[in-house]
Amino acid sequence: MKRVLSRIVVASGVLLGSSVVSLVHAADAAGAKPDAAKGEQLYLNGDLARGILACASCHGEAGNSTIPANPNLSGQPHEYIVKQLIDFTPKDDKTPPARRGPGGANSVMTAFATALTAEDRQNVALYLATQQLKPETAANATNEATMERGQHIWRGGLPDRKVPACAGCHSPNGAGIPGAYPRLSGQFPAYIAEQLKLFRSGDRANNTIMHDIADRMSDADIAAVADYAAGLR
Repeated sequence: MKRVLSRIVVASGVLLGSSVVSLVHAADAAGAKPDAAKGEQLYLNGDLARGILACASCHGEAGNSTIPANPNLSGQPHEYIVKQLIDFTPKDDKTPPARRGPGGANSVMTAFATALTAEDRQNVALYLATQQLKPETAANATNEATMERGQHIWRGGLPDRKVPACAGCHSPNGAGIPGAYPRLSGQFPAYIAEQLKLFRSGDRANNTIMHDIADRMSDADIAAVADYAAGLR
């Protein structure tokens, strides 16, 4: 019975996540058809006239970051990237962005994302979605001591604390679900752990399901599953 309920919760989460992202994507895509070539130019060169720095300076060639604090974006779902860029942007002067940093401070991404137009977001997101994560720069699991614990949480969750299996939404191999949940395989463990802690604290407030899940996880749980997820392929 518990297993059935867990599946229902996960399935509901996937449907909700897909619906929310689809609605955001539809609203943001009301303009011209996304142009990957324009997205590449903005990603590589930025637009200093508008105060937009080159995304590549932090996220690496074609979205293959070499800095653990900055996530790999190569091959991430188009809709997902668009939504995150929107969530980094405040709705108005009185409303903070849905994605913030530790302690509720604005993320460094807020200034960059705010300078983007809806067309910019679509173009950059399409460019990144068409790229491939390079094996030589992708992160790997490195902590053998927590491997078994991480695998347990990823595949089976923590039933006693109502934490569903991560694989239910991010897929068994960490590839994610396009339009709903990001790919975590090859992502930096430090980055995954940081995001789970931000979900837990509420500073990253753009996914209620992830807040509820992270809120039931200890630091040790987070470290173990973050390291394991990085090594999935």
